Amino acid sequence: MMTYKQLEALYWIAQLGGFAPAARKLHTTQSAISKRVHELEQSFDTALFDRSQRTARLTEKGEEMFMLARKLLRERDAAVEQFGKPEVIERRLRIGVTELTAMTWLPRLVGLVREHYPKVTLEPDVDGSLPLRDKLLADALDLIIVPDAFTDGRLSTQPVGQVESAWMCRPGLVPVPPRRRPVRLHDLAAHRLLVQGNASGTGRLYDAWLRERGVEPADTLVVSNLIALAGLTVSGLGVSYLPRHCLAPLVAAGMLAEIDVHPPLPPVPYVAMVRGDQRSALAGSVIMLAQSCCDFTRVFQVGLEGVGS
Repeated sequence: MMTYKQLEALYWIAQLGGFAPAARKLHTTQSAISKRVHELEQSFDTALFDRSQRTARLTEKGEEMFMLARKLLRERDAAVEQFGKPEVIERRLRIGVTELTAMTWLPRLVGLVREHYPKVTLEPDVDGSLPLRDKLLADALDLIIVPDAFTDGRLSTQPVGQVESAWMCRPGLVPVPPRRRPVRLHDLAAHRLLVQGNASGTGRLYDAWLRERGVEPADTLVVSNLIALAGLTVSGLGVSYLPRHCLAPLVAAGMLAEIDVHPPLPPVPYVAMVRGDQRSALAGSVIMLAQSCCDFTRVFQVGLEGVGS
């Protein structure tokens, strides 16, 4: 499914004549812009740019997508403007997020909500995915952003982003196979695995993924707190799946080592969830804002830095 971030990338590449100026416009990297375009092309199995040219020239299908992107982005901006008028909305919005969202891009979302809806009071609740789902169903929250680990006909979901994970441990804890071949998943399971458990959406997804591959770890330790999980992994207590990009500084500092494992971990998709019987225009607009600023690659992001305009 295409996202506003992908449409923004295509739109500004076409408008500004290249990937580099589009990256500057959207306050991101050129590789991130290229990835968004690639994902959009994969979604429709068609090339949107003519890569035989030295300039960023749209294909015929790319021109059609550009027109659609311009229309959808204008409609989004119009909706944000309409519902962002102070005299229209003056209320609170209770939003539930997981720990990873709170320690990465939540400040950016709060900044966008405050910019577009100055009279809306945002009340974040940080918890595990399962407790957040239960609070949403109990009408204690209006909106949650969690891994896509639940199927519930009472809830409506929209994709927000995804997290790339990697197996990590203290350097030297897991020996590197000869000729630096990947570690087999079944061999990795011989070590103590630090896992997030059933209250975590990521834990539920990866537990199911391991079972599908017939992997039954002999020794596991359930750690519900992500910071504690990273700390215990750094200490050498075991091997864990951790968000790759936001913990890259710990790998660079030699505190963690990323393990090349076959098969690799799949990415964890994140979705926004609302109750199907209580949809609101405000929640829908905040979901669009979340899609535009979702970024799990850096910890402790500040305000509106890096948010595309």
